[in-house]
Amino acid sequence: MTVTEDYAEDLAVIHDPESKEAFHVEQHGIDFIPESERWAKPRDVGGMWAGASVQIEYFIYGAILMTFGFTFWQALSLIIIGNLSFFLLGLCSLQGPNAGTTVMAINRAPFGPNGSRPIAFFNWITQIGFEVEGLILIVGAGIVLMIKAGFLPGDPAKVVLVIAAVLIQGILPFFGHAAIVKTLRWLVAPFVVLFAVMLGFAIPHAQLNAVPHGAGWQLYMAGLAFTIALSGLGWTENGNDYTRYCATKTSKRGIVGWVFLGTAVPEILIMTLGAVVGTFIANIGVEKAGALLPFAHQSFVPAWFVDVFLIFAIVQIFGINSLDMYSSGVSLQAIGVPVRRYQAVLVDCVIAFGITMYAVFSSSFKQYLTDFVDLVIVWIAPWCAIFLVDWVLRRYRYVPSELQKTGQDSLYWRKGGIHWPAWAAQLLGMFAAISALSTTPPFTLPHWLNEVTYHNQGADFSIFMGLGVGGLVYAVLSWRGLRNESDAQDRLLRAEGLLTA
Repeated sequence: MTVTEDYAEDLAVIHDPESKEAFHVEQHGIDFIPESERWAKPRDVGGMWAGASVQIEYFIYGAILMTFGFTFWQALSLIIIGNLSFFLLGLCSLQGPNAGTTVMAINRAPFGPNGSRPIAFFNWITQIGFEVEGLILIVGAGIVLMIKAGFLPGDPAKVVLVIAAVLIQGILPFFGHAAIVKTLRWLVAPFVVLFAVMLGFAIPHAQLNAVPHGAGWQLYMAGLAFTIALSGLGWTENGNDYTRYCATKTSKRGIVGWVFLGTAVPEILIMTLGAVVGTFIANIGVEKAGALLPFAHQSFVPAWFVDVFLIFAIVQIFGINSLDMYSSGVSLQAIGVPVRRYQAVLVDCVIAFGITMYAVFSSSFKQYLTDFVDLVIVWIAPWCAIFLVDWVLRRYRYVPSELQKTGQDSLYWRKGGIHWPAWAAQLLGMFAAISALSTTPPFTLPHWLNEVTYHNQGADFSIFMGLGVGGLVYAVLSWRGLRNESDAQDRLLRAEGLLTA
């Protein structure tokens, strides 16, 4: 018996992921999600992102901004403007309900089945980088708690902390999508309370005019790039991994609205609190795995509150890392590695362990973060523009069955499985981003590769150059071809009964 579209939508409404799907191992990877299994609503996605946003990492990002030399008011403007980039995440979450699959499977449309594999590899590496960032903070919080308990941790204790953190962080992504959504929604309320209490403790100590002159416009642009990359832009390559469980006819306005409400609003508030604390506590997030030590040894909060806050922070970061590991797993599948999604979690755990060990013992957290942000900007900015331009030019739709094909019978195959206009735009966009990237020693670029930054005395226009050049070049090179391909798409969709107009 065939389930009609209307009945499938009814099933999606009454389906309860919290009771039926959560904490059962999700079997889906990058395969198509049938309409009967589309249980999520925009508010579910927004609640998940809220759980990923009301958390300590963004508090630390706000505090780190104050170490750049900004005034509080400069930092506040950067926080507000930078978090507007979550509109990009909203836009990059609109394709999942139609395509019914993950970002890197949808990416076969603009880049081709084979051309998309290197992009999926970039994303896999990026997600591991974000996982390591979270693990560093978890180890740092563990070190603070051990010191407060009277135990001075040496290198063996740090190794044990890293091993324990890696093992625990694999639990949620092993179960999958519904478990992640449910857990992150649970974590919103306690952190709202904790950050509200911290705000009450911080206000009497705030020194909002502690930096009288602030930074020049060149450094301001570097701070803006830092904020945008760690807010909306840095999540765009994950968005559809979580909206693919929304029904095909889900409101696009609802998705963008709920995603923005669940991300930009809380992050602006949390990063602002971090900047407030950064006006009277120096070096939060700067020193190795002990990134939270300056916060822990301040008298502006009671000792008991630090303990409670850090325990909750550890739990929350595990939740955040689950998003990265989930997207990493499906990206590994999109590369073509023959593993199930939950098996990819184990691969990630091993790799993240090795990198975290190196980062904990060999580099400062701030240096790791800034170098990592630079790498993220270079590939994500042009990719994001290409992905969105492609979606617009193909009339906001795909043929789901064709996205699942990786051979020459796919509509998206082109020549050798690669859509060369997309790769031309990606490479030129990456070059443009690098040419306008402001780096910090010891990571420096040769003059010939960094012309825009050099002529602007260190100002960072990398994100805007990457977005602009990548999107424009792709539109120019693929306009005619995509118009013909869109017509072919519509014929296939009509033949499959998925398009009536």
